[in-house]
Amino acid sequence: MALPNIYTRETSDVIISRIHQLHLNTPAKWGKMNVAQMLAHCNVTYEMVYENKHPKPNAFLRFILKAMVKPTVVNEKPYAHNSRTAPAFLIVDEREFEKEKKRLVEYIAKTQHLGSAYFEGRESLSFGKLSAAEWNNMFYKHLDHHLSQFGV
Repeated sequence: MALPNIYTRETSDVIISRIHQLHLNTPAKWGKMNVAQMLAHCNVTYEMVYENKHPKPNAFLRFILKAMVKPTVVNEKPYAHNSRTAPAFLIVDEREFEKEKKRLVEYIAKTQHLGSAYFEGRESLSFGKLSAAEWNNMFYKHLDHHLSQFGV
């Protein structure tokens, strides 16, 4: 079964609506992050697409990521609770809830606006070229996992 299409207005609006249901003190059902840290964590995916703030992994690490991590990240199977995450995605400091929420909503809207054609064959910082469907799975699955973590 295909995951919902993050490039459509309908799916993006549903995700954004779920984000707007979060509050500063929304508790997690699992994991160590608070809600502001989770939003910052979700923003990392989009920072890697739209910002130049994360270094590209070296050739050896990229090979390992493509061979071992990419299949799990871009498939349609949901993530397990308490899965390990890459170092760039670890958010251990306190974050500003409203700022992170606003950033995430803007990134999702930008992704939807650019559409699947923009992402077809686009290079991922860690995984090389991905299809629009692989990008969609990565975006949607990660957001859905963490929004479910906080009960929305």
